[in-house]
Amino acid sequence: MEAKMEKDFVKGGAFLIEDVTEVFTPEDLTEEQRMIGETTRSFVDSEVLPQIPEMEKHNWQVARDLLKKAGELGLLGATIPEEYGGLGLDQTTGVVIAENIGRSGGFGTTFGAQTSIGLLPILYFGSEELKKTWIPKIVSGEVVSAYCLSEAGSGSDALGAKCHARLSEDGKEYVLNGEKMWISNGGFADIYIVFAKVDGEREKFSAFLVERSENCRPGAEEHKMGIKSSSTTPLILSDARVPVGNILGKVGDGAKIAFNILNVGRFKLGASATGGAKLAIHQSVRYANERHQFGKPISSFGAIKHKLAEMAIRTWVSESITYRTVGMIDALIGDGADTERKMRSIEEYAVESSINKVFCSEALDYVVDEMVQIYGGYGYSADYPAEKAYRDARISRIYEGTNEINRMLIPGMLLKRAMKGQLELFAAAKALQDEIMNPALSFDEDESLLARESKLAKNAKKVALMILGTAAQKYMADIQNQQEILINCADIIMNAYAMETAVLRAKKTASRGFDASRQIDMAQVFCNDAMQRIEMIARNTIAAMSEGDEAKILLVALKRFTKNSSPVNTIAARQRIADALISANAYVF
Repeated sequence: MEAKMEKDFVKGGAFLIEDVTEVFTPEDLTEEQRMIGETTRSFVDSEVLPQIPEMEKHNWQVARDLLKKAGELGLLGATIPEEYGGLGLDQTTGVVIAENIGRSGGFGTTFGAQTSIGLLPILYFGSEELKKTWIPKIVSGEVVSAYCLSEAGSGSDALGAKCHARLSEDGKEYVLNGEKMWISNGGFADIYIVFAKVDGEREKFSAFLVERSENCRPGAEEHKMGIKSSSTTPLILSDARVPVGNILGKVGDGAKIAFNILNVGRFKLGASATGGAKLAIHQSVRYANERHQFGKPISSFGAIKHKLAEMAIRTWVSESITYRTVGMIDALIGDGADTERKMRSIEEYAVESSINKVFCSEALDYVVDEMVQIYGGYGYSADYPAEKAYRDARISRIYEGTNEINRMLIPGMLLKRAMKGQLELFAAAKALQDEIMNPALSFDEDESLLARESKLAKNAKKVALMILGTAAQKYMADIQNQQEILINCADIIMNAYAMETAVLRAKKTASRGFDASRQIDMAQVFCNDAMQRIEMIARNTIAAMSEGDEAKILLVALKRFTKNSSPVNTIAARQRIADALISANAYVF
């Protein structure tokens, strides 16, 4: 990484071992970013949502027309350099757009494939000729793009692909054969980013830009559980001939391209999931206010208030971590960065991007599940919005890398960065071990806003470091095979990141003189409950890793770190949060 990129920025993963005092929040958005958000929302609500039924009939001309309209509004190329037809805006603006596109269900998948995984491989790894030829057409909506990585026998194991390429005898073309699966936009794309092994060799896994033809054609549409308004097909390659200039990067760069592009998809998926959750809450609140039982609206019942409040809390925290992450990315990119630096800046926060993907997609799943419950029997009817929201949300935990894969990546990437000397994780773990063996007396004299929650968040990071450090020490190189341990580590790390972010956002809002009362309620409830989850996960993980005196020492430390001597009244706090939603008849946070 160039020298100037090493100055004045928070390193990826460093949140676990460093004290953080401020984060970027949605309240920091510029007026221009807010206007772009409103433009996107208006486009979705007035143009896209009325056309969802037609797209669910697989009328892909409607999808193409909507992409062109999005292109005319500048939404497809917001973060793309002006020289290639884009607006040259920052990643935060891209997240604002992704959040509002998240309201559109299956079209959000169409949009994401066009603007992210189907475009960025060309921008970051394509030749100048490929960039100038294709990117302006993609950001205008003239050309539809798709990303082709998965196969029937290789989903998470991308390098296990069977699709192969060979160089023609005259050295002018690659000839591709094989079949790809689960291709978003597959049925009507004009170009495909295809990953294949040159000469069938794993170390020659490469990416190619392939134009649609008789030898590169989609198969039949998949019959899916949800996102039915998006096209998903196989892609069949039968002696598809690709000019050598259409290779992205160089031979063997396929893994690097695939995984770097997925990082972008992950933090934007978090934003899209947040947008979908906000709409689901909005619809749930309105229904709860309108639906009467026992002579009064169901929104007046405590059980419903609990659901609405918890839906809002998880969505607010999802939004918070999404903007924290993209804020760090943009701070590192800075002004006037070239595409290579942008890519490296996004890669720096691969851990945080995976956290966003997992946390936000699971928050969305919780929200839509409770939405169905609030609607009751009508929630199961396709005539009401809950049924569709429930089905559409489920894919978020699968694509852009399954949540299981991302959970294992989170601690794995932290340890990898530590091994490379990019993160002082081991030194921090040693210091924490000394603290555990020689605990110092402490007196809680801090009475500032959210002092209790700040301490809980700080201790949550200590628990994460203690469990991860113990696992690394016990299993060493074999830790990659301890999937249950890695997943538990990830859950603790994610909760710690979310806790800290929630506290810092609420404190920042209050420090600016705004009414932060409901944000404070949400931060308090979330931290209270998250610490209970962390304690349970950590206790079970210690039992799996340690025994005897070592286990006793870790359990004593865990008890000290997770102690919450004055828990918040979560019932009262949730009622206040729900009352704000009910009174506004909308999601207001």
